[in-house]
Amino acid sequence: MFRQPEAVREATRERVMAAVRELGYVPSASARGLAGRRTSVLGLLLPGHDDLEPGRSAPVRSGEVAFIDDRAAALTPTSPNLYFDELLRGVEVASWRAGYALTVTAGRGMSREMVLSDIAGRVDGLAVVARTLSDDLVSRTARRLPIVVLAGTGAGGVDHVEVDNRGGMRALSRHVLQVKPPGPVLYLEGPRQSPDAEARAAGFGEAVDGADEDVHRRPAEFTHEGGYAATADFLRVRRPGAVVAANDQSALGALDALRRVGVRVPTQCVVTGFDGIDAGRYANPSLTTVRQPMTALGERAVEVLLRRLGEPELPPCGLQLPVEVLLRDSCPPAD
Repeated sequence: MFRQPEAVREATRERVMAAVRELGYVPSASARGLAGRRTSVLGLLLPGHDDLEPGRSAPVRSGEVAFIDDRAAALTPTSPNLYFDELLRGVEVASWRAGYALTVTAGRGMSREMVLSDIAGRVDGLAVVARTLSDDLVSRTARRLPIVVLAGTGAGGVDHVEVDNRGGMRALSRHVLQVKPPGPVLYLEGPRQSPDAEARAAGFGEAVDGADEDVHRRPAEFTHEGGYAATADFLRVRRPGAVVAANDQSALGALDALRRVGVRVPTQCVVTGFDGIDAGRYANPSLTTVRQPMTALGERAVEVLLRRLGEPELPPCGLQLPVEVLLRDSCPPAD
């Protein structure tokens, strides 16, 4: 009755619900899963980060309030990964709409095999962010559990959902070359072996190929700290005319590094990012970026999982979602 209340006569349904309220009865998800061989739970596996924020783990005795000089840390803050916040929201909403609960894990301090073994028996299907598991492990697991890879190509014929990273970065970079002030172009790269970073780097390369520009590439690892450090290091030698970052968080780090030495954005240097996180909108100056549909990425992933659960023999599905360039103060429209 709880799964299909409309199939029960109203009078009967009211009597059952009255008994439920009186007894405080809650349906057993475990028993229901055993009966239907389903858990009614989907999983989301995110990359694990074992390093805790430095200087924050010292215990404080009860009744005491600690005072911490945070001025140095405020110059290079530790940014939360807002990309995953948006992605999680999409997966969570779509799961709830489909009648599924969602379990999320990053598996800190555990091997990828242990994490997968722990979660695989608890869920009906699993969404995995690219690079979280090896391609081989994804392919082997997909033989017994529906899997969709997010933000990367499907390993070994596995379902995947991605965005147009290459086209978005190519379009943005061409705009940068049109409006930038004099000076070299600094490209802040993402992590190695990241499909998103690889595609964005390819799009940037296509835009600058053949252009009469002095181009420099530096690793920034998709982090505020990485963007800050790479830009600050470059500024010791030269002032760039443009900083093109592979994601918003490294671009925000670049803005902080430029601000600290008095470089004016956008009159002396333009700065761009990629993702479209809310923090870029509220930056000073506001960040020009490529907005990818992060929430929709999570929603489409759930739809692909449900499709695979319903029809296991269908061929692998690959979706690419469109992106759009948001022109803001850090790199404005052409005059």
